[in-house]
Amino acid sequence: LQVDRSEVIKSNLNPVFAKIFTVDYYFEEVQKLRFEVYDSHGHAGVGTHDDDFLGGTECTVGQIVAQKRVTKPLFLKYGKFAGKSTITVSGEPPRSGTGLGMRVAPSWGAWVAPNCDPEVTLSWGTWVVLDGGARVTPNWDPEVTPSWGTQVAPDWDTQVALDWGAGVQWDCMNPKYKIKKRNYKNSGVVVLLDLKIHRVYSFLDYIMGGCQIHFTVAIDFTASNGDPRNSCSLHYINPYQPNEYLKALVAVGEICQDYDSDKKFSALGFGARIPPKYEVSHDFAINFNPDNDECEGIQGVVESYQSCLPKIQLYGPTNVAPIISKVARVAADEERTKEASQYFILLILTDGVVTDMADTREAIVRASYLPMSIIIVGVGNADFTDMQILDGDDGILRSPKGEPVLRDIVQFVPFREFKNASPTALAKCVLAEVPKQVVEYYSYKAFPPRCP
Repeated sequence: LQVDRSEVIKSNLNPVFAKIFTVDYYFEEVQKLRFEVYDSHGHAGVGTHDDDFLGGTECTVGQIVAQKRVTKPLFLKYGKFAGKSTITVSGEPPRSGTGLGMRVAPSWGAWVAPNCDPEVTLSWGTWVVLDGGARVTPNWDPEVTPSWGTQVAPDWDTQVALDWGAGVQWDCMNPKYKIKKRNYKNSGVVVLLDLKIHRVYSFLDYIMGGCQIHFTVAIDFTASNGDPRNSCSLHYINPYQPNEYLKALVAVGEICQDYDSDKKFSALGFGARIPPKYEVSHDFAINFNPDNDECEGIQGVVESYQSCLPKIQLYGPTNVAPIISKVARVAADEERTKEASQYFILLILTDGVVTDMADTREAIVRASYLPMSIIIVGVGNADFTDMQILDGDDGILRSPKGEPVLRDIVQFVPFREFKNASPTALAKCVLAEVPKQVVEYYSYKAFPPRCP
């Protein structure tokens, strides 16, 4: 489906198109795009069937957001490279709204004839043109004091124009007096003595400013999952269909991988006896490298998961506080940089009731002060009542001593509700709150984007 197309630029080997494609942006979705370049013959109409296809490429909106500038080779049909030709797509957040503006610049080197008139068409996606106007909502710190002494605390959603060279004031008018009294001017004057404008940044501002999303997955290897060699086990590796652990891991991980430049993901396990001494561990690296728990891409996590299953003994109990605390320590180191450079997402995949509930509540309260979000996916058919408490949607989560969380950072989803749905639906549900949580944290800390 062709959605939009650029203008035609004549006789240019390295055209930069003025046309900006504006797209609605959703962090929790994989939004696939395809760009195609044509040698236009100048015929009227929307179609490209009369034009010569010069090459095309594919990427995701997430890649453009995370990298700000994506350069990819152009391909002809059947996967053949279109010579040395490339296309560069740069992204920029709009002044308002949640969209993303994209500017396109193909380059062919010596491959294409100089009399070609290129244009770009864009397909796959839903597009809207957003209002480019900017609105300022004042964050009123001081109160406004009118000239007769009565205090007024405005709660306005308005545009602000301010001339600091002279006092700013407004007449306070009473419509009834204005009608009745011929010489009525005002009922007093409101004088603005001080003004602080607090810039509220968006999730796009932080991500396009260089903030990386660091993704960690924690997998439950307790005995309640069943023997992995048995087809009834939640950890059974079916060669024809991934189990629920793998489905949830891939659905969420494929979204997050666009926002991590090195594409390396920490992968941990808990509740198993592990080699060489087969002692119970609640925070071991599933690649069995204690010095580096990161795997290469989502596929690397999948391979490490499948490889570790025959080497461990499923045991228990279901303690998740150690892993939350482990990720929180790394997030605390990041917090001390006082920059919006890394935000941490911990995905916990578990089949049962948490057995260290008090410690888990305490760990979550501590983590709510850090650049961190926690996603819990319940696998199987256990009673997940405790998970709803951790989620906090039915009330503010508190530590055993009664201290409330600073931010709501936990999202719980039972996988059984998405058993017959697409992986996209699961990812949208579990990741929908992350952008808001990122903005809430950096706003609370008053950390601006690294490169606004």
